[in-house]
Amino acid sequence: MTDTDNRATDDYLTKLFPQFEPELKRFLGDHAKQNAYKAGELLMQTGQYMRATMLIVTGRVKLYRQGEDGGEFFMYYLEPGNACALSMICATKQETSQVMAKAVEDTTVLMIPIGYMDDLMRRYKTWYYFVLETYRLRFEELLTVIDDVAFRAMDERLFFYLQKQYRQLKSAELKLSHSEIASDLNSSREVISRLLKKMEQRGEVRLHRNWIKWLKKDEV
Repeated sequence: MTDTDNRATDDYLTKLFPQFEPELKRFLGDHAKQNAYKAGELLMQTGQYMRATMLIVTGRVKLYRQGEDGGEFFMYYLEPGNACALSMICATKQETSQVMAKAVEDTTVLMIPIGYMDDLMRRYKTWYYFVLETYRLRFEELLTVIDDVAFRAMDERLFFYLQKQYRQLKSAELKLSHSEIASDLNSSREVISRLLKKMEQRGEVRLHRNWIKWLKKDEV
């Protein structure tokens, strides 16, 4: 890496991972590699062997599972300060990925080669606890997905999906098309459009071309 990249990596680690001990930050600063991805670009594909663990430092990444028919099932998002738990598992066990990861926005990640994973777990307590917390958070995300599919009607799932987008993006202007939402919720565009229209009639959203304004800020 160039001196500029090294300084940027140090800044990312200081700002986004303050819990890391100084020695760990120095190690990652020396050995992690920055990768940049454009919006829409794949970071991880189904069947791919992972050679590194990913720490997200800018942008936003969407993880989803792809069905045999080519359909996509949304799982969760990764944002700055997050790590990809699945890349940790696949890299450590040298297994192929069972999910896909796509950059929703222009994204920068720090790539940590798998050869360092065992050493990091042994030498640095803050990394060990970070990995455990990452697994816990992603497990909870998956439980939420299961609960949504099993116990909520589509109108409830749509409401909580949009509410979560507002919370994560910290913006009432949600840059989401009806087709994208339908893909994330494993529904059809027609169903989502009809439910969004009902939400608009109830004063919960305002619909625009390719974006939605969230109006229920008092419920967040």
